[in-house]
Amino acid sequence: MRFHILVIIGLFTYFSTYSQTKPWQGKFEPIDNMIAPPNTYRTASGAPGRDYWQQRANYKIKATLDEKNNILLGEETIIYFNNSPDDLNYVWIQLEQNVNKKGNEDFGAINNAIKDSITTRQMQFLTRAINFPAGYTIKYVKDGNGNNLKTLVNNTMMKVKLNSVLKSGETTSLSISWSYAITDRSMFLLSREGYEYFPEDKNTVYLIAHWFPRMAVYNDTEGWQNQQFQKLGEFALEFGDYEVEITVPEDHIIASTGTLQNEESVLAKTQRKRLTEAKKSFDKPVMIITKEEAQANEKQKATKPKTWKFSATNVRDFAFASSRKFMWDAQAVKLPTNTVMAMSFYPKEGLPVWKEESTKAIMHALEVYSDATFDYPYPVAISVNTSNIGMEFPMISFNGGRPNKDGKISDGAKAGMIGTIIHEVGHNWFPMIVSSDERKWMWMDEGLNTFLHQRTVEERYPNFNYTTPKSIVPFMSGDKNILRPIMTTSDNELLNQFGANFYMKPTVGLQMLRNSIIGKELFDEAFKEYANRWKYKHPNPADLFRTLEDATATDLDWFIRGWFFTTDNVDMELSNVKWFKVFEENTNIEDQNKSSKIKITANSNNTNAEAKDFSNGPEVITMTSTPDAAYGQFLSRIDEPEIRKQLSGKNIYEITVKNLGGLVMPVTVEWVFTDGSTEIDTLPAEVWRRNEYEITHTFIKEKEVSKVNLDPNFEFADTNMNNNSFPKEDTPSEFDAFKNKKN
Repeated sequence: MRFHILVIIGLFTYFSTYSQTKPWQGKFEPIDNMIAPPNTYRTASGAPGRDYWQQRANYKIKATLDEKNNILLGEETIIYFNNSPDDLNYVWIQLEQNVNKKGNEDFGAINNAIKDSITTRQMQFLTRAINFPAGYTIKYVKDGNGNNLKTLVNNTMMKVKLNSVLKSGETTSLSISWSYAITDRSMFLLSREGYEYFPEDKNTVYLIAHWFPRMAVYNDTEGWQNQQFQKLGEFALEFGDYEVEITVPEDHIIASTGTLQNEESVLAKTQRKRLTEAKKSFDKPVMIITKEEAQANEKQKATKPKTWKFSATNVRDFAFASSRKFMWDAQAVKLPTNTVMAMSFYPKEGLPVWKEESTKAIMHALEVYSDATFDYPYPVAISVNTSNIGMEFPMISFNGGRPNKDGKISDGAKAGMIGTIIHEVGHNWFPMIVSSDERKWMWMDEGLNTFLHQRTVEERYPNFNYTTPKSIVPFMSGDKNILRPIMTTSDNELLNQFGANFYMKPTVGLQMLRNSIIGKELFDEAFKEYANRWKYKHPNPADLFRTLEDATATDLDWFIRGWFFTTDNVDMELSNVKWFKVFEENTNIEDQNKSSKIKITANSNNTNAEAKDFSNGPEVITMTSTPDAAYGQFLSRIDEPEIRKQLSGKNIYEITVKNLGGLVMPVTVEWVFTDGSTEIDTLPAEVWRRNEYEITHTFIKEKEVSKVNLDPNFEFADTNMNNNSFPKEDTPSEFDAFKNKKN
């Protein structure tokens, strides 16, 4: 495109007044150099490419729970599919139980320090004064022909050297025999599994998770997933089919991933009948095991074994819970393409709130998440009550929240319990099906899941508190020397910040995109597109970012750059508002000048000090005729009388907004008129393209304005609302606020 030199000079002269005087930060530049480049595996649109591949692992497992000694023993056969284009001469297997060995770094050592006063439990976290066995004992690792395979264990990872190269497109079989001591969950901080002992009736609830040696992920972006399990960053796992046999004392009840294959062998006739009734009960749960039956079961202490058989198709993990204490209820949930059994398992200590609320919360999560993404594809969704935890696995979750011993629970604790159940059931979508790498990017599952979790609470429990942009303000107002961006790998975040940074901040970002930047309809289509593109696959951050742009036709690089890659915050200051009216020949000039301290012309500079309010009235603009030279080579002329007519009596307002926090966002302006009515204008974030620090914008209003506010509905997490209004509002000091409260 070619411009006449005079036009270029004119534009330079016109815009130089508004140019950015501080260093340019490129807030609207593409993020191409910050994310992985597209290729034939992962396209520039954010979808899997024509050559996309991922590995697969099928498992056959036989496990025995030794209740007397709290030991789990197992044998497994893994069929590993090498779908990669690479030949492999070794594979890596995850041994997460090894994280509990005394020599390994754990949360106690990280999160505690010696103080002059410390509880015995904190001291146990810190010193492990009471030692106990932990970690795997591997009896053997063999190939499909029964030959021993050489192994090397590196903390929570085991390298298995294959006897022959596993070529691209081929499979191999691995057999492993193992055992480990199940840990007492009360002796660990943030323990995701183990056992909980109930001294009153001398029984135990077992939560069995990351219990069997599992194949590590091998993918197109990093080869073998090689980050150790350090408890904060969770799991990266391959999909597969499972056949699992679990032997427990015969009076135990098991809640598990998958479908029970031998109902008649392990369930009583009455239980099977009730379960059949539950499959047709869509309005309320049916009790499969009642309180009275569970209490009677607690007293048996059977020693004879019983084997439960489960199968699961296309899942990335398998977990189960086992106890003789369990009550059990179930209800059918009808989705557009599937009917799911929602089930809750809980000891009597969970009554009455678990009986009243758990399965109902599962139902709400299934319905809202399915509508937002894709219908829940599995046959069951299970919530198991436990203490001090919320942890997810395919089809089953372990969820904390119990009443006091008298059965009473506060409103806040009840809301927290229900929120935990919704959240952990929601993890079935992220990351159990949309299978991101939790070990590396915690926010990709926790943030997206929390976004839908909070939406479920807002829609189904409107009286509960839920996350909004205001929720993230205290965190984003924090010390920038400590804050880390969302794009920080899981184990590198501070323990006191990961909840805000990986759960809440991505949630608020998605809320802003949905409610204020893209719009609900278009955003919801894009979010659903991402979920469906990547279900049963392994997405990376770039795949999410690209899909959101691709499916909305919206350049979001400015938002992604600022919200995900920096620790900047939103702080817009409404630094000035100027009020103008156009001088009119037929109007009493004296009246116009009386209502204004200054009269300005189109070619003069206003040197008047900034007004603090609107009490001085409008400044008067003399609008002159446009000289012919200003039209360049255009022969047509603007209808100047019509322009004067359109502006006659109108109020012209020029606002100046400063970006103090660093994050650019749309500018929402609320006008409060002298008659008490209001109006809202929204400027897109792109208004900051040419000056990232300060913008001015002009508006025409029929009515006179008494007040102007930025972000009146608090859509953009502005960390300082005290500078968002004109005229400025006096904020009382903490002392004055305290004095007024006392009075």
